[in-house]
Amino acid sequence: MTKLKNIKVVVSDLDGTLLNPQHRISEYTKSIFQELHNQNYLIVVATGRHHLDAMAIIDTLEVPVYLVSSNGARIHSPNKEELFSFNLDSEVVKNALNVEIDPEITVVLFKENVWQTNKWNERLNSFQADLKYRPELVDYNTLEDFGSIKIFFSCDDHEKLVKLKDAILANSSEHLHHAFSLPTCLEFMDKSVDKAVAIEKVLEKEGFTLPEAVSFGDGFNDVQMLAVAGKGLIMGNAPALLKETLPDLEVIKTNAEDGVARYIASKILDKEFAIG
Repeated sequence: MTKLKNIKVVVSDLDGTLLNPQHRISEYTKSIFQELHNQNYLIVVATGRHHLDAMAIIDTLEVPVYLVSSNGARIHSPNKEELFSFNLDSEVVKNALNVEIDPEITVVLFKENVWQTNKWNERLNSFQADLKYRPELVDYNTLEDFGSIKIFFSCDDHEKLVKLKDAILANSSEHLHHAFSLPTCLEFMDKSVDKAVAIEKVLEKEGFTLPEAVSFGDGFNDVQMLAVAGKGLIMGNAPALLKETLPDLEVIKTNAEDGVARYIASKILDKEFAIG
């Protein structure tokens, strides 16, 4: 099987990509990433998750990993040193939320140590196997400090999120841009924040370039990092619209099938690895 040449960096999203449907890293995936480290590849995880939440997950790989979190608003080194951070101004967030929000929508502000939410959402909590990043119920009508890393909305009705997206952009487009990490998850970040921008900062620090990177993703918050990498791979479980948005990119197996690890084993590593 033909190997990818000149790849020195492996970049992966977490949910729907590196993680299986139970939001965990499989033992097979762990073994492949340990072999990547043994063969001196640089590993970067780029996720919409908060860094406290994501760190607990990537620690299970037991290899050095650069972490790009909150869609690029934070960068941490393998030893957990914060290398970059960006927070949304309180007034920007307050203005963004000053629209009609359907009562079925869960609203979350990513703070440094907690996530503030208007309602308890069991489905969101299920994304954390170990609750390292804790929720805090708040009343947004009485909240004083809206400063946050990003704004997050969740609803089972995608069309309600689309309507909310349009309303927020109508009065906040000069400051914010959005992404649907999942059809049920809408996120707003500062216009300067993106996974691809943060990844480029990491590569520059380590002396690599984007053409030397392969990236894996499944959501619309992955579009830029998939497009600018030397090789971008879309997960088989990604929404059809993402595949249509990036029609020139290869679609690989799903996260339930260890798609990332299987691709790395067959196309990147110097020796074959059987599926355990």
